[in-house]
Amino acid sequence: MGGSSCFHVDGMMLLKQLEVILERDTLINEIGFVHPSQLATLDRSPDATHYDETAFWNKDHKLAISTEILQHLYRAVMQEYMNVKKRLEGLIKQSIGKYSSDSPTFGSDSDHLLESEILKHTMALLILNSDFGSAWNSRKMVIVRKAQLSLLMDELHLCTLILSYSPKSQCTWSHRRWVIEIIGEKFQIMHEIVGQDSELVKQIAEKSKMNYRAWSHLCWLIPYMKGTQVIDELNKSKKWSELHIADNCCFHFRRRLLFKMLEDISAREDDESCINQKIEVYFLWKEELEWNESLISRYIGREALWLHRRFLSQCYINYFTIDHETCNSNGEDFHGIHSTLDDFLDKELELLLHSLDVTDNEFEDTQVQAQHATSYIIWISKQVPPHKHEKLQSRLQEMDLKPIMIKLCADKPHLCVSPLLQDYNSNV
Repeated sequence: MGGSSCFHVDGMMLLKQLEVILERDTLINEIGFVHPSQLATLDRSPDATHYDETAFWNKDHKLAISTEILQHLYRAVMQEYMNVKKRLEGLIKQSIGKYSSDSPTFGSDSDHLLESEILKHTMALLILNSDFGSAWNSRKMVIVRKAQLSLLMDELHLCTLILSYSPKSQCTWSHRRWVIEIIGEKFQIMHEIVGQDSELVKQIAEKSKMNYRAWSHLCWLIPYMKGTQVIDELNKSKKWSELHIADNCCFHFRRRLLFKMLEDISAREDDESCINQKIEVYFLWKEELEWNESLISRYIGREALWLHRRFLSQCYINYFTIDHETCNSNGEDFHGIHSTLDDFLDKELELLLHSLDVTDNEFEDTQVQAQHATSYIIWISKQVPPHKHEKLQSRLQEMDLKPIMIKLCADKPHLCVSPLLQDYNSNV
């Protein structure tokens, strides 16, 4: 089967077998490329009569493809795809010339057959090479003219199938978003689509750590989420974050959800019906800060947690605090539900004190924790009004924390020059 003289015939035969498998079993949800020796150990499938068992295995909606045939299979499908692509491009030119339109319409049986061949061959091709952009574009050309819900859902299924073994395929994620945009414009099922994709991303993230593309896709879906879905996603991602504490992608997703809630409140600023929502967001933000603090205490030296706290603190200062010295309320009017800026800063200094309390420990994580805490307080000093700087400095002096902070910043010159530490530096 691997001889060069008969490769073309064998490749075409294998391609037909693969396309028959994909056509007969439309519920395939997992694909693997395995060594021939592994393929031989799999249980025999009752449907093996229509394909070569040394090349394929299909059972229980799982598909295995022998790595030995990939080169022959890929050459065959590329040849078929290029042929049908040329025919499609020629048909488009004829159609545009005939109807004087940039949106050609095909109506004959031969045209529909050509579209079916495009979809069939590109499916096989993309399973072998998911980042072949031209193949995805060819599918778009067919789908955009039909825009049938069943066809669009089939595209989502194909994307899910490919992502099961190629979870970081940028072209696949991009195509999935394109399909979802069409569904959002033409059909009222976005609630279900968002729920399905949320579960998909969680499953993929379990198998593929630090998958920025998957979490970016979920962030892209946030504008399609209703208020109840945003709350639901916050609750579901909370447990996931606790189990994957070093994965900043999930925390970034939570930040996008929280910020959407703030944007929704700002958009309804004069709407009396949103008073309860404002109060709910206020307490939710306090809960998020407390949860983040508990994680910082539990998981020492995790930068993702401190980065998340910076976002929470900045928004809390801007939206939920009041400065009694200037009688200025930051952000929204939350009908008497505010925290004073001084109270907030005192709590953050307590967190700093707790984090610096482990500096005598020789373990590297505790030293990193102290450095993160120091950097965080210096960052906080830049987020508050200038008249609060002196109070922060005096509080650090009272708590005798400046010498420790300066020691921790010794190898970080950009922190040593902070105005928060300058007075002490000049005195010593």
